[in-house]
Amino acid sequence: MKNKQKRKNVDFKQFKTMFILRTILITLVAVFSLYFLYIFALNGRFADWTVKMLQKTFRMDYLKALDTYDYIVRGNKGIIIMFTIAAVFSLSLFSCIAKFTKYFNEIHKGIDNLANGSSEEIVMSPELLPIERKLNTVKNTIEKQKNDILETEQRKNDLIMYLAHDLKTPLASVIGYLNLLKDEEQISEEIRRRYLSVSLEKAERLEDLINEFFEIARFNLSNITLQYGKINLTRLLEQLVYEFKPMLGEKNISCQLEIEADVMMQCDGDKISRVFDNLLRNAVIYSYGDSEVRICAAVNDNMVTIQFINNGDTIPEEKIDRIFEQFYRLDSSRGTTNGGAGLGLAIAKQIVELHGGTIYAKSRDEVTEFTVTLPLAVGKS
Repeated sequence: MKNKQKRKNVDFKQFKTMFILRTILITLVAVFSLYFLYIFALNGRFADWTVKMLQKTFRMDYLKALDTYDYIVRGNKGIIIMFTIAAVFSLSLFSCIAKFTKYFNEIHKGIDNLANGSSEEIVMSPELLPIERKLNTVKNTIEKQKNDILETEQRKNDLIMYLAHDLKTPLASVIGYLNLLKDEEQISEEIRRRYLSVSLEKAERLEDLINEFFEIARFNLSNITLQYGKINLTRLLEQLVYEFKPMLGEKNISCQLEIEADVMMQCDGDKISRVFDNLLRNAVIYSYGDSEVRICAAVNDNMVTIQFINNGDTIPEEKIDRIFEQFYRLDSSRGTTNGGAGLGLAIAKQIVELHGGTIYAKSRDEVTEFTVTLPLAVGKS
């Protein structure tokens, strides 16, 4: 509390110094005026000059002019002194009021600046520097709050867009396999069951995604909890490629999976599946037609590295550095209608890092690679 009070005193030290100096100056002016009046006006040469003026102007002799001066000036010495004091005081007071009025005008202008939402910085006299700083702080706070409100509104809109975007892939799989069932007149019972099984699984995935959106809506990604279990990474990626066949077929894209047989790892299978689902979806969306997507996995000591490689437009380096930021989207040349709201990669990065892994991207010569490195077992990253 003492430090705070001390800081306030320091803040207004310049203002108090100015006020004291002006008070001293006014006092000195008043004393000097009275001294000048008493020494030079009521006595001395001023009296001689006045007597001579009366002699010349009114053709008086010296004694009569002197009596006239004594009667008018020295006889009313008290009144003249009081009038002079009043005049000096009034002028000094007017000067002070004018100065303080200037300060109030500056403060009023600064408040108007706040009220009108002007982008100009508030500038005041040096003596009002503390008030200038405080008003600019309030101004910056108001602008930040305004920007936060706009950003929150934009996030709501982006979340709706992302909802449609993230639900599109499993929904497209369901529609794709149901269309296959409808269009193929002769289909074996085994294939029919397989198509129905995949459709049901993707429909259940839709339900899981909708539940997760309640978590995303709060933007509490750091609160995601992992439920570890042992999974077969090879089977998971094989299943992922199989589920994407209808989407791959739309652009005539082939998908090549390169991984050792039965690579086992400990992780949250559902969360990791979402990461790979998002990366493969992006690879397909941003690939050229009639091209190939490669998924390469390699085991090294206690780590596994998975790469998703596709041929498409090169992503500029300055955008690669921001691609994992929340709500960051690439420009329209990379598919504005398909690109979603920019939460998918941010969530993927969060999930990977919660597992103790890393994820990064690079793009060069129309080849884009997303690389994910994960520990094979808990606590061995």
